[in-house]
Amino acid sequence: MLGLINGIMTALAMVTFAGIVWWAWSTHRAEANRQAAMLPFALPEEYQNDKNTGESNE
Repeated sequence: MLGLINGIMTALAMVTFAGIVWWAWSTHRAEANRQAAMLPFALPEEYQNDKNTGESNE
């Protein structure tokens, strides 16, 4: 009985994982993925404002 429950839980986990991968790589998420990929390179607004005006908080 325990083996059957383990098998069902494993199958459910695999289906859930496949669904998440399918959702993440679907074509309607392409733009959101591109924006998320650029987030590490985005400057905070307060830094951009300081840089434009020549002021510094240091």
